[in-house]
Amino acid sequence: MSVSLVEEWERASLAQHGMWITERTGAGGPVYRMPLAVHLDGPLDVEAMLAACAAVVRRHPILASALAERDGQVWSVPAEVAPPILFEDVSGDGLGPEAGGTIAGAFAEVTAGVTAELAAGVPGSPEWVAARAAEPLDVRTGPVSRFTLFRLGPDRHLLLVVAHHAVFDGMSKDVLLRDLAAAYGGAGLDPLAVPYGEAARAEQDRVEADLAAAAEFWRSRWHDDRDVLLPGAGRSSLRAAPGDAVDLALGGEVAEAAGRLGVTRFELVLAALQVLLHAYGNEPVTVAVDLSTRTEETRDHVGPFVNELPVTCAPYGTFAEFAEAVRRELRAVYRYRHVPLARALGGIGPRTALTPVSVSYRARSGADPLFPGLDARVEWAMFNGTVRNTLHLQAVDGPAGLSARLQFNPAVIDRAGCEAVAGHLRALLAAVAARPDAPIGELPLPLSESRPAQTPVSGTETAPAGQPVTGTGTDAALVGQVAAIWRDVLGLEEVLPDDDLFDLGGHSLTITQIIAQVRDRMGVELSFEVFIDDPTVTGVADEIARSR
Repeated sequence: MSVSLVEEWERASLAQHGMWITERTGAGGPVYRMPLAVHLDGPLDVEAMLAACAAVVRRHPILASALAERDGQVWSVPAEVAPPILFEDVSGDGLGPEAGGTIAGAFAEVTAGVTAELAAGVPGSPEWVAARAAEPLDVRTGPVSRFTLFRLGPDRHLLLVVAHHAVFDGMSKDVLLRDLAAAYGGAGLDPLAVPYGEAARAEQDRVEADLAAAAEFWRSRWHDDRDVLLPGAGRSSLRAAPGDAVDLALGGEVAEAAGRLGVTRFELVLAALQVLLHAYGNEPVTVAVDLSTRTEETRDHVGPFVNELPVTCAPYGTFAEFAEAVRRELRAVYRYRHVPLARALGGIGPRTALTPVSVSYRARSGADPLFPGLDARVEWAMFNGTVRNTLHLQAVDGPAGLSARLQFNPAVIDRAGCEAVAGHLRALLAAVAARPDAPIGELPLPLSESRPAQTPVSGTETAPAGQPVTGTGTDAALVGQVAAIWRDVLGLEEVLPDDDLFDLGGHSLTITQIIAQVRDRMGVELSFEVFIDDPTVTGVADEIARSR
């Protein structure tokens, strides 16, 4: 059964636009896969669960969408490949539903057995689930989401949902499971009051209205520092790479200390991380944080309502004083949380992370979803096995407490170094809980002699880069044509052959607009990679000459 869930082309959001560009330059891939596992114990109704998955996709058409470029814009379009909704009996007891039987619901498909190459580990084990979650998604054709219900044994099931970050974010997990539990319980899911396309347009209108003020705000705050000093690290990374993780047990000291200091748990954790980074010798201390851009109209949406922005603070005085300073700076940043930094300022090319160290902190106020007749356990913070920079702190703060994990790039920082960071952060938070008004210098911070001698290498890893061409052999007329396109797109009176697109204020939308004009005027389809390898007028002109 085929159902069209996206009726027309809708303008993609700015978050989608940025991820689409990153994917096209080859810097995305697995880092954008967001897995979500729900362990279900009890007498589960397979048909009802798969029908509930289909109902969720109908309510949130973005899960059945794809992204495409037209006329210099990125659009959300109906996916060529709809989201699979599958059942697999991997219990080995042969007692599951008959293979090939039809399951009710749009896009539902029943399969049995397990693909040999994906059968890593014991069914249901972390290794096995990770292998299943690694199946690719395609933002250009679909699917961008996938639902698979596994029967592990009598009254034991696992629902694995994997979605591309271009259609999903952390809060989307709560929305999806809330709707899924309601549909499984027999409730109808009404269409959203505000379609995603309309919400994306409203967000872009807000960005345009606040762009000038955001540029003024960030001009004195943003410094593109791509190096970081960490134990066991000799360089930094701002590109997606295979990663590893260290779980971080923070205990009750975070809640206790935050209450005594009069700050949120997020503000406390961020302040502690910045104090620790400063102790490692980093100056200034900048950490990128993921901030929600949701509004009252989009709180019930599945989608990428998130923006990564930098927070820079210099530790001083007592920890209580510094935590309050972090709180004030965050409040200032919140005013422009919906404006992407690359849109406000120039000089920021496509990449998977703004800074070498980042934080995502999600507060969950609601209880876990209730599936009638079933005991459900949700893995809210699954690791997809990929990192987007050097070190990322992921924390989920829910009714059951605070769980956290340090994700790291083992190619630039070893496990021992990451474990040292975890131990230092735990010790610091415990000390702050005991003495929140203590001077920072009296807290248990790593001594300078304990830091490994390290000098960040020049040429910090970002996206794959080549050597710029100076233009000595480039056709002057072609360079002039490309410069004219750049002047038109950027609204500038003068563009020189060696000017860098991003230094001129270019961003992901600018790239698609230039590509569209080159296609229309010259009949050449530019590769996105040229805007990473050599984002100059001459570099683009050389690529056009080679493509003719």
